[in-house]
Amino acid sequence: MAKGKVTPELIEELKKIVGEKYVYTDADKLEPYSHDEVTDPHYVKMPQVVVLPANTKEVSEVVKLCYDNDTVMVPRAAGTGLAVGAVATFGGVIISIERMNKIIEIDKQNMVCVAEPGVTTSALQSEVQKEGLFYGGDPCSGDSCFIGGNVATNAGGNRAVKYGVTRDQVMGLEVVTPSGEVVTLGGKFRKNATGYMLMHLYIGSEGTLGIITKVYLKLVALPKYQQDLLIVFNNLDDAIALTPKVMNAGITPVCVEFMDNASIKQVEVFLDEKLPKSDVGNYIIIQIAGDNEDVLMDQCEKIVELADENKAIDSLVADPAVIWKSRKAYLEADRARSLVFSMEDIVVPMTEIPQAVQQISRLSKKYKIAMHCAGHCGDGNVHIDILKDDLSQEEWQKVLPQIQNEIYALVYKLGGRLSGEHGIGYKRASKLAHYTDPVELCLMKDIKRALDPKNIMNPGKVVSINEEVPVEE
Repeated sequence: MAKGKVTPELIEELKKIVGEKYVYTDADKLEPYSHDEVTDPHYVKMPQVVVLPANTKEVSEVVKLCYDNDTVMVPRAAGTGLAVGAVATFGGVIISIERMNKIIEIDKQNMVCVAEPGVTTSALQSEVQKEGLFYGGDPCSGDSCFIGGNVATNAGGNRAVKYGVTRDQVMGLEVVTPSGEVVTLGGKFRKNATGYMLMHLYIGSEGTLGIITKVYLKLVALPKYQQDLLIVFNNLDDAIALTPKVMNAGITPVCVEFMDNASIKQVEVFLDEKLPKSDVGNYIIIQIAGDNEDVLMDQCEKIVELADENKAIDSLVADPAVIWKSRKAYLEADRARSLVFSMEDIVVPMTEIPQAVQQISRLSKKYKIAMHCAGHCGDGNVHIDILKDDLSQEEWQKVLPQIQNEIYALVYKLGGRLSGEHGIGYKRASKLAHYTDPVELCLMKDIKRALDPKNIMNPGKVVSINEEVPVEE
């Protein structure tokens, strides 16, 4: 069997493992798996077959079958990624974990949640909150993304300033290796100095080293009080410069988000709602939380005082439902305007965000292409939506790499990296190879070869260890 190809015989064996109902081969059922949230048709690839195992045993058996037949496997969670990481670019079998959607245990004593990988982030947050506990992970796609996908991409999100990214929430994993073996790494303990920390290899590996089938997540006590502030500035530099001043004042916000004026106006159109001072404003959204209401109020007053010193034109106590709806609509607002767009996900030192955004604004004018910026200024993560609008596909494919190269050259000059939270996938694999230190890249490839010597677990994503060629239908 040629690598990546799927034979009728293999499909029949898959049906024996998971049941005929959970093996998809019809075009209408395959189509949703032909892409993630990247809508550029250049990256769309119809899979040959999709299989939906119900438990770890079935995952293991499916993987062993593919391993024995040298057949490419593509692990897939909810498909909400933005890097073409869960698309069958090189053929093979998509292994979707969507049926593995149970919360196994909420252990209040040890403050741990054990979950299958197909649980949505928001469902997990809701269930632990009922127990008076709190899960710190909070990607903007929380209503639809799966915990397993969060772990596989090391998802960040709004609360990373205080609680960290997904890696900081994970205490243990159950993983199926590329040969079908099952291993548990970590568990319900918070310290571990027992050999190499293999668990952390799988966090952020984007399905290239194995399939996550169970997750142990750290919980904390649910804060009693929360306050959201919307601070408006005429000047985006003044807005972003507020962040280090707040953090140096001894205040640790849950999150600090920003939206430039173009993004605000686009969200207004999308939601058909008037937003405060949208004619000239750039937004900083700050959330703080804690168990002492007086301390929280003192912190709010201090933040407003610092904002005034930094030339804010308004500071408002925000309705969280309204302001977070607006912030989280950023992506969909741009998609509504331009179905095809490229979301770049750069990360730079926090103090370099103003320079990065200034340069991006210049590039927008230089190429006469709309670019909207928003993101997490508390951790240096800037999202840049580059909109195709009415360009032809040919023009788009010519100009986009030019813009990306200028952005990435700037990012690395400022001491940053390609991606803060969306990952590399297939979309940025060539850029990673170009910009990464050769020694670091070599180490990544060595790990891939060691754990997936046949190169059949999501090949061509993140790093390439040979010249993969997309399978033709």
